[in-house]
Amino acid sequence: MEDVNELVKQRIKKIDELRELGIEPYGRPFLADNHASELFEAFGAKTKEELDASPVECSVSGRLVAYRDFGKAAFAHVQDNTGKIQIYLKRDILGDRHKLLKKLDIGDIVGVKGRLFRTKTDELTVEVTSFELMTKSVRPLPEKWHGLKDVETRYRQRYVDLIVNPEVRENFAKRSRIIKAVRDFLESKGFIEVETPMMHQIPGGATARPFRTHHNALDIDLYLRVAPELYLKRLLVGGYERVYELNKNFRNEGISTRHNPEFSMLEFYIAYRDYNFLMSFTEELFAYVATKAIGSTRLMYGDTEIDLTPPWPRLPMLEALLNNGVPEEILNDPEKAKAWARAQKYDIPEGSSMGKILDEIFKERVEPGLVRPTFIIDHPVELSPLAKRKPENPALVERFELFICSREIANAFSELNDPFDQKERFLEQVRAKQAGDDEAHWMDEDFIRALEYGMPPAAGEGIGIDRLVMLLTNSQSIRDVILFPQLKPEHQSGEEE
Repeated sequence: MEDVNELVKQRIKKIDELRELGIEPYGRPFLADNHASELFEAFGAKTKEELDASPVECSVSGRLVAYRDFGKAAFAHVQDNTGKIQIYLKRDILGDRHKLLKKLDIGDIVGVKGRLFRTKTDELTVEVTSFELMTKSVRPLPEKWHGLKDVETRYRQRYVDLIVNPEVRENFAKRSRIIKAVRDFLESKGFIEVETPMMHQIPGGATARPFRTHHNALDIDLYLRVAPELYLKRLLVGGYERVYELNKNFRNEGISTRHNPEFSMLEFYIAYRDYNFLMSFTEELFAYVATKAIGSTRLMYGDTEIDLTPPWPRLPMLEALLNNGVPEEILNDPEKAKAWARAQKYDIPEGSSMGKILDEIFKERVEPGLVRPTFIIDHPVELSPLAKRKPENPALVERFELFICSREIANAFSELNDPFDQKERFLEQVRAKQAGDDEAHWMDEDFIRALEYGMPPAAGEGIGIDRLVMLLTNSQSIRDVILFPQLKPEHQSGEEE
């Protein structure tokens, strides 16, 4: 081990001593009958006299997270998956096994059997009659693990973070409940869960830069998927009417408090509906999941109270721009829009289309104010190459983005099912890619062929699961809701160990 220090050496010495005594420090399983939380729930209200009158035998297993040795007796805390409970180890009761207590350290994993009693300070405690050492910890747990100075170490060594920070374990348990609630809701509405490929010959379904790999047997490049959309819509062509997939997407982009290159996304599609239906459906979904996960549709995010109770405002994108001080005369003139945006110090690359310019202005001017749940609807067609045009204004599409706490959490639209329009939009994306747009869509001839067989009118939506979990756990960084977020290597190539 690269950072062996004196404490580690002492623990390794204890391992050798245990083996000399015939005790294996990485021993057999211990089948405990109880968890800490169960004991508190069942007997936490019992008085000392009641426990003495009716002895309760129990057994627990877990990690020693506190240990105080007083010679003839010792107190410790054992932490399992549900919490921690105090144990009392007395020489008179343990006999010869008592001498093994000198070999124990904080961090060791033990199993104990005994009876419940209350100490002089009235703490519910297990008086140990026998114990087993199952795992000897070599590395000592950190004394101080909280705070910003340790934040990268916490992400990198998540296993330690989970040991010493119960609130972190609870957040990931809550994540599990959120995902279960999402699945339960969709399946109650007749959706079926499907799995589509993670490796694509043609990356599609989103404007994003993909990761590329090579398949040796076929001698072709493949791409980790940026979105499952085009495969899920092929299933609509095949006759499924309500499908969803909750799985990973991969985008070769920057890392920030809102972005991880590998992230969890829910996408679902429903035939014979449009984006208006999905807005009401999304309100119902979020209210259901919040109630199941946190018990309320009201929550705190930072210092802001958020109310997820439907209905939520629905605001056209162009109207939102006008409401936030964007001059009306620039909305249909790319040169004026570019000049105005650059005068505001917004980053507008050369060659940006009108839609791209408006999108950048929107991000800078409007997004920060979208704190309460708000649907931004009806986007420029060039920003949405897979969405159906609005009949009354073909320059816009039937699309919405859901913003909460100034973050996009969902994106949805009425699906484009016209193969001729779709092919032309793909060709426009190809031209944009040739002009230097790395995130533009690729041409997918097979998807066009699928549409030519006929896809019913439909609506589809993607929801960022990590961002939803951030919202419902009051987490300020996406790394706080991903167990093992992507980080720079600990040692760059060529560095000394």
